[in-house]
Amino acid sequence: MEKDNLESNSGKWIWGIFYYNKEDDRIFPPKRIPWMGWTVNFANWKSIAALVAMLAFFYFVIFMIERNS
Repeated sequence: MEKDNLESNSGKWIWGIFYYNKEDDRIFPPKRIPWMGWTVNFANWKSIAALVAMLAFFYFVIFMIERNS
């Protein structure tokens, strides 16, 4: 199966919004409609770790802004 067709398979989308594909090793695969950006592959631990790291970074930035206000 080609990388470009991995995200188009309907069986790899839970409720049509959560991408879950153990065969796909990309951290941020494109969404079903590619011009809308990227999504997280919830079957890949690296993808979930990247999402958690980004959220932690943004929460830290907000915390620092609020603390210094």
